Amino acid sequence: MDLIIKDMPSFSVIGKLGSTEDGEDFIPALWADANAHFGEIAHLAAKNEDGSLLGCFGAMSDFSLSFLPWEDGFSRGLYLAGVACIPDAVPPDGWVKWTLPGFRYACVKITEGVDFRTALQAVLDAGYSLCGAVQDFTDPASGENDMYFPIARL
Repeated sequence: MDLIIKDMPSFSVIGKLGSTEDGEDFIPALWADANAHFGEIAHLAAKNEDGSLLGCFGAMSDFSLSFLPWEDGFSRGLYLAGVACIPDAVPPDGWVKWTLPGFRYACVKITEGVDFRTALQAVLDAGYSLCGAVQDFTDPASGENDMYFPIARL
């Protein structure tokens, strides 16, 4: 499995917020809610030069909202299902905006047989350690999914 190192300055995500305390299937429910109401925030989404969406994020944080890794063996934390947004976006009612700090990420493409645990192990085996919460990224143009493992703060 290939690791791609990518520096990302601070960026914002607007989406639907939930936590592991909401039950086992809370993440798919958040995405269903966000996708069903995307029209409410479409005008706030960050775009590439060609006008396509910059990307969708399953942004994660610890409960203190310090963007540290999920607690208790990555089993407890916050999740924001949303889209990268313009920096001055003001979320409408029912939506939440997070501004994530800048990190250097070890990025892993999610393919068949690659899940969080195997991707994390590949990052650790490459000699990196986590300094923040892992972020899920989906490229809307290709549908490809990556996990971003923060290995250094910028």
